[in-house]
Amino acid sequence: MPTYLTPGIYIEEVSTGARPIEAVGTSTAGFIGVAPHAGARLQEVVPVNNWSQFVREYVKEDSSSTPLAKAVAGFFDNGGRRCFVVNVGQSGNLVGDGRKRQGLDLFEEVDEIAIVAAPGMSDPASYDALLTHCEKLKDRIAILDPPEDVDDTRRLLDVGTAEAASADKPSRRGVKPRTSDGGYGAFYFPWITVRDPLSPSKLVNAPPSGHAAGVLARTDASRGVHKAPANEVIRGAVNVTYRVTREEQGELNQNGVNCIRFFPRDGIRLWGARTLAEGASEWRYLNVRRLFNMIEESIAQSTRWVVFEPNDATLWKSIRRDVGAFLTRLWRSGALMGATPEEAFFVQCDEETNPPDVIDAGQVITVIGIAPVKPAEFIVFRIGQHASGAETTEA
Repeated sequence: MPTYLTPGIYIEEVSTGARPIEAVGTSTAGFIGVAPHAGARLQEVVPVNNWSQFVREYVKEDSSSTPLAKAVAGFFDNGGRRCFVVNVGQSGNLVGDGRKRQGLDLFEEVDEIAIVAAPGMSDPASYDALLTHCEKLKDRIAILDPPEDVDDTRRLLDVGTAEAASADKPSRRGVKPRTSDGGYGAFYFPWITVRDPLSPSKLVNAPPSGHAAGVLARTDASRGVHKAPANEVIRGAVNVTYRVTREEQGELNQNGVNCIRFFPRDGIRLWGARTLAEGASEWRYLNVRRLFNMIEESIAQSTRWVVFEPNDATLWKSIRRDVGAFLTRLWRSGALMGATPEEAFFVQCDEETNPPDVIDAGQVITVIGIAPVKPAEFIVFRIGQHASGAETTEA
């Protein structure tokens, strides 16, 4: 409170308005792998805004395409606008030796990243490293690639069968990634055939992670992060390395495998939006996980002003106002389920959530409940016969 000693008129500026919560970005990707020029920008995080920049940074005259290059090209072809790249060189290691930060550790320093992938790396250690990275940071999801080999991809279709679990066929085990209880990973199958980004006259097979990340970015821009990134065309794909049947997808979908399907009239499309969480988990849908990532990070970044404010009813009201306004905007955009905002979410920050012992501990607790929209995954039309004829009445 200012001190006034001299009689007169004093003008003060006070802040009385809301502090809007801005949604963070959800479509920036982080790609890690071996660049066409294996020694270029080694173990550096490099922001890349277009394919031409990637070529300048990581390609020399006699370079051949690598899974990393194909993925980055597919990302930009499908609507991605910005990504970060780490070239791990010939070592191919996603994690360092503990003596210095390298590999995936470097991505921890980039809050902007919302999607991570290691194109073409389909061994259990790589799967675990990517999932562990995302589960640790809780603000991004991993897109995982299947093996390229046709025999290995067919073995993947055996998931859940006695043949796959047979002890005398160890090569069939360890192909599918582990589950992620929080839904921080998505698995796409199979590889796709594209034009070589460095030799467009040739057709090559590419891991799907880069193209899938681009589709996620495109869907975010056109519909919003709440829209399931499925039933979307994969631009640049001319074929798939394995044509999944309807029956095969029935089993794969239940095991968290998002299939890439070829449809004669509709082209090659992403035909799944599951995470690697269990089928009964509340995090089984990719759009739900990504929506919560966005909401949580947006609130965390935009409410830093709360720290060290007086913990009283005025602060609680301000928190309810700002968070409520943010969630109302999401509800209006179609991201939350409910006919009214009251049905879509609630924000509680009052004496009940902040009793004296909580205040004495220096905490302010806000309880938020959200009803996210979920994809219409199984469309059922019940059709029956109807007796012909019309009923007429006379006046």
